[in-house]
Amino acid sequence: MMSLNQDSLMAALDSYIDPLIGRGLVAAGAVKSVDIKWLGKPRVEIELGFPANGYRATLIENIRNHLKATVDSDAEIKVSWAIKSHAVQKNLQPLPNIRNIIAVASGKGGVGKSTVAANLALALFLEGARVGVLDADIYGPSQPRMLGVGKTRPTSSDGKRMHPVAAHGIQVMSIGFLIDEEQPSIWRGPMATQALSQLLNETDWEDLDYLVVDLPPGTGDIQLTLSQRVPISGAVIVTTPQDIALLDARKGLAMFQRVEVAVLGVVENMSYHACSNCGHHEAIFGEGGGEKLAAQYGVEQLGQLPLSLQIRQQADGGTPTVVASPESDEAQRYRDIARKASARLAYGVSGVAFPKIEITED
Repeated sequence: MMSLNQDSLMAALDSYIDPLIGRGLVAAGAVKSVDIKWLGKPRVEIELGFPANGYRATLIENIRNHLKATVDSDAEIKVSWAIKSHAVQKNLQPLPNIRNIIAVASGKGGVGKSTVAANLALALFLEGARVGVLDADIYGPSQPRMLGVGKTRPTSSDGKRMHPVAAHGIQVMSIGFLIDEEQPSIWRGPMATQALSQLLNETDWEDLDYLVVDLPPGTGDIQLTLSQRVPISGAVIVTTPQDIALLDARKGLAMFQRVEVAVLGVVENMSYHACSNCGHHEAIFGEGGGEKLAAQYGVEQLGQLPLSLQIRQQADGGTPTVVASPESDEAQRYRDIARKASARLAYGVSGVAFPKIEITED
């Protein structure tokens, strides 16, 4: 066991490898300050690059136990976060008032991508971030209904820029706010991509840490336009374990890698069905597909989600699972996915501007 001094405390902090960060706290730039003699015991300030409301207590306990074991110190631990803009495609810069854009994509329809996007955005908000959702499915917008604001219309102060619609604490924009729910969007590709560009650039987003973009399925005009012209910080790929879904998910993942958009990971949706009567788990669409896809492309499987009646009912009812049943297993899975994706963005995809470490003895 090391004796406690400045060097040994810093060494102990760097020897703690948090699973979300993937390297020592000092190496990751997560140690904001250290006070060796704060009210008779050390005080350590940790500043994360991702929101962690649901993880803060666990992290504090883990660091405290690690310091007790390595330097025999009962330190005071404080954890906060500061979310910065991360790397985007070459020749592009982050948009005003949006630090990071996370695209949620799938190779084909019917895999629950929009439900994942809505719950991911709400999970990031509950973790402590400022979040918006852009419904980029011009032909089949679903976010207004999923978020319970289908009858709302955006307002404008100057007749040029629209204010996003507020839903469950997040900011939302969709073509679904501007057309009737049953009205089809019979537009050719260039018109659809122009509409998407206007929705993104003519919305008065308010100081977002993350804008979650719910892409339409496939790898067509809208996806290509977004990946080439919009500064995306990272992408999340949604698939089911089914072989046919995985074939198309590979195309979406490969598209982002080709245009140099960092893929944060894969979400395997509908991984299993849990019987509401006996609790038996049955892998209706197969097993292990998301994990194999992630391993093939060298990315992380962010999580698995069940085929759940509750998730479907709550999305249809306008109150997604994360806010409708925040203590449920399904909601906790979404929050784990949100933490992993945002941590991957902060520490595993692009560099972060590390804070200066201040060490004092007084």
